[in-house]
Amino acid sequence: MENTTSAQCTIAMTLYKIFFPLLLTVLFTTVSTTQAAPANSKLFREYIGAEGKGVTFSDVPISAKVEFHFILSFAIDYTSSSLPSPTNGNFKVYWDTENLTPSHVSSIKAQHPNVKVAMSLGGDTIQGQHVYFNPESINSWVRNAIDSLTEISRQYNLDGIDIDYEHFNADPDTFAECIGRLMFYLKQQNIVSFTSIAPYDDDSVQPHYLALWRKYGHLIDYVNFQFYAYDKGTNVSEFLKYFDTQSSNYNGGKILGSFGTDGSGGLSPQNGFFEACSKLQQQGKLHGIFIWSADDSKKDDFRYEKKSQNFLAYKK
Repeated sequence: MENTTSAQCTIAMTLYKIFFPLLLTVLFTTVSTTQAAPANSKLFREYIGAEGKGVTFSDVPISAKVEFHFILSFAIDYTSSSLPSPTNGNFKVYWDTENLTPSHVSSIKAQHPNVKVAMSLGGDTIQGQHVYFNPESINSWVRNAIDSLTEISRQYNLDGIDIDYEHFNADPDTFAECIGRLMFYLKQQNIVSFTSIAPYDDDSVQPHYLALWRKYGHLIDYVNFQFYAYDKGTNVSEFLKYFDTQSSNYNGGKILGSFGTDGSGGLSPQNGFFEACSKLQQQGKLHGIFIWSADDSKKDDFRYEKKSQNFLAYKK
């Protein structure tokens, strides 16, 4: 009887060790993805450094009444040769390294306690060619990405990462596993404190981000949806429809309103962007605003950065 009882206890303990962590994972995922995010966030985010126009952090007006995220653009896992090629997760810094240095990051954060700085991964192009998400394998890409991004994050004293791949040589499930595992590690090891994704409405792009959201949405703090990728001339009612559609796609996510200052599409500030944001704010749906990008805004003296932050700071 004692041997039988001992064997039963061993089996029970083995099953407990196997299934209890799985149960916790399921519960954590369920709770995290369905938890209501605080409405009406005063979060303002700005991409910076992608176009080599000499923009500095201190050029950009910063209101003390908002939470302000600079997003350095971009870290890319490509070589720096004249014909860049993928490096399987070995990321290099491709933002404006003359004007956006580690010391500049430390300085702007010291001057403005409400400022945090993240880096965006991927982007659209490098030296005129598309940047592809192109892993050799899940494990090797994740291992290389962890090593290289940890080094960059510590060198620049960064707070977060943003995922902005727009071209893919891998299926959605592979993308989800690579990015999800990367996010999990960087957060678990306190290398970053927040993450975001930057999808847009395209049949070759959206499935990858939706696969990531379904499996690892609980690790994603913000959805920087590129509403400026919609057609030029988008009106307020169309924008609100698009916003509701993407809020449904990324159910439970903190979806930010967005526009570009580079002449791209979507709903512009001149055509009613802030009117649309007011409606979203009244409905408790607005989680912040982001702009692409500081490089393009400099020519107009950051007119809409000021207006966006003022809107967020003083909205009812």
